[in-house]
Amino acid sequence: MVTRRTPELIRPAEPTPYEFKELSDIDDQESLRYQIPFIQFYRNESHSRGSTHMGRRDPVRVLKEAVAKALVPYYPLAGRLRENSGRKLEVECNGEGIIFIEADADVTLEDFGDGDIIQPPFPLEELLFDVPGSTAILGTPLILMQVTRLKCSGFIVALRLNHTMTGLPGLVQFMNAVAELARGAQSPSIQPVWERHLLRARDPPRVTFEHEEYDTIADTKGTVIPFEDMVHKSFFFGPTEIAAIRQLIPVNQKATTFEILSAFVWRCRTSALQPEPEEIVRMMCVISIQNLFNPPLLPPGFYGNTIVFSMVTSTAAKLCINPIEYALELVKNSKSTATSQEYVRSTIDYMVIKGRPHFTVARNFVVSDLTRVGFDKLDYGWGQPAYGGLAKAGVGAIPGVLSCYVPFKNRHGEKGIVVPICLPQSAMDLFVKELNRLLYHAPNHLSVALRASSISSSL
Repeated sequence: MVTRRTPELIRPAEPTPYEFKELSDIDDQESLRYQIPFIQFYRNESHSRGSTHMGRRDPVRVLKEAVAKALVPYYPLAGRLRENSGRKLEVECNGEGIIFIEADADVTLEDFGDGDIIQPPFPLEELLFDVPGSTAILGTPLILMQVTRLKCSGFIVALRLNHTMTGLPGLVQFMNAVAELARGAQSPSIQPVWERHLLRARDPPRVTFEHEEYDTIADTKGTVIPFEDMVHKSFFFGPTEIAAIRQLIPVNQKATTFEILSAFVWRCRTSALQPEPEEIVRMMCVISIQNLFNPPLLPPGFYGNTIVFSMVTSTAAKLCINPIEYALELVKNSKSTATSQEYVRSTIDYMVIKGRPHFTVARNFVVSDLTRVGFDKLDYGWGQPAYGGLAKAGVGAIPGVLSCYVPFKNRHGEKGIVVPICLPQSAMDLFVKELNRLLYHAPNHLSVALRASSISSSL
């Protein structure tokens, strides 16, 4: 049972400039005009620093004060968005604040997992209250935060972010400022930098790539995952599982863990959805340009959206019949194209010329690597979270399209990656079978462990 107090607005702790700031031409694309939820679980105060005499600190009070202080340098996050001609977004920096909810739950941290394992899905409707009237992109608070105390003295920090304002790296930068201030710092170690003009279209704009990731594709029967009967499950890929997947590809085929895992999951997911053999299926990788180039395209402290998409396509038959190396080569080639500065500039110009479109969703699977972003390392004074990352698979208006790779350590201390997946129940059953079938034929008869949370019944 969760008990919540009345939602309140947390404003900057000091006066901030009243002004209007224009978003970049990456920020305000249709693909990012949604609310995206994140969540962190913290253990009880026996794990916190200085807990002998400071152990009774209230995480709600500590975080409220720290957020108010952090909103001074990050004052645009306390503002409200509005839309100008050409659907161009700008933020009115009026200091109205973000929504903050104080809550208590009659459960312990252990109730959220199998032993000490905490991973999605979570009962988000209880841990992040959807305040009526707060979900619109325009004219509403840009961040909603709920801090829930648990009866074991642990607590949960859940956030909902208006994605047009920033992505996960930018949110982590802001929350790291909150964490530093909560631990007693006088100011954040990284000062925020706006400078969204650096990701503005050229004059005149010129598109030099095809950008099939934004193609408009007529919906045909079965091209979009059905909304009904959707289930969320998480899969842990540790060193053993990754090694097993690597043995499914030639030894001389070099690739990153992200590329190998993406190719593998895409193939299993496509097989589970059972498209027609000649149906075109797609996968997009989210590419961050924050630290991609040398010299850097963006300055340290920049907290706008910094993503472009790389797209791969195949017929369903070719993807599912060919060995994993077929999908892997598609992923690698697409990423290579998308990581050039000209591709980035072409994407930005495409947004302006084409009216800031949404990416293609028909038969598409979007993957984002969050393993190095740092959401799992944020320390508000109680140590690092037991889990920190995306709250569920399939965010935005289209469920089941996006999966984010989250860093995770299992009960044996093995570091790995948790991949949340959202599929219809029948497809999820086939997905699990396909994972195990492929890994069963790998050496040592390995299989991927699956866990589905049942905490919702406790709340």
